[in-house]
Amino acid sequence: MAMAVEGGGTLSEIYQSAKKLLLRARDGVEKLERLESSTSTGGYDSPELSFAVKKDISQIQSLCVEMDRLWRSIAAKSQRDLWKRKVEQVAEEAESLKESLDKYFLRNQRRINEARERAELLGRANGESSHILRIFDEEAQAMQSVRNSSRMLQESFATGTAILAKYAEQREHLKKAQRKALDVLNTVGLSNSVLRLIERRNRVDTWIKYVGMVSTVVILYFFWRWTR
Repeated sequence: MAMAVEGGGTLSEIYQSAKKLLLRARDGVEKLERLESSTSTGGYDSPELSFAVKKDISQIQSLCVEMDRLWRSIAAKSQRDLWKRKVEQVAEEAESLKESLDKYFLRNQRRINEARERAELLGRANGESSHILRIFDEEAQAMQSVRNSSRMLQESFATGTAILAKYAEQREHLKKAQRKALDVLNTVGLSNSVLRLIERRNRVDTWIKYVGMVSTVVILYFFWRWTR
């Protein structure tokens, strides 16, 4: 099965790319969860890793949109059904990873908020409290940056999905317009033939009229001479 993609690969190649991204994203989620449960790190977040995982998931979802468009154009029903199941499986796995990552973000943000509240309640006068607060502020800022980047990726994904949908709609409109144009051309060809036939008939009728007029004049002339 090899459906060509404009500016990319085949449907099979896009599917393989999506599977590789799934493996990398799944591994990233597992690393984040291990980091969260690790006592040696205090459960701190890794903004770079979480952002990379979020980016991979968004890319997988974008590839699913492209694959969804491509498998629908496959002529053979058996192949079309097979690719439909494959694409749906990738999309479901990507959605599951996205849910796991979102839950991780919520747990990490809740942990940061709880730690900040504890530090504030202690109200230590020494510099240790300020240092702890500064660490958590940096973590909170990093998490906010990740959320902003994630939101931008989601907006870009939604925009790309809308563009692809509009592109497919425009293709259908162009196909319909092409069919209508062909119908008009066929109709124009038929109309030209009918017009030529009508013109020939008009010329024949004109000659018949003139011949009839001349014949009438001749007959009247001979009748007048005969009566004289």
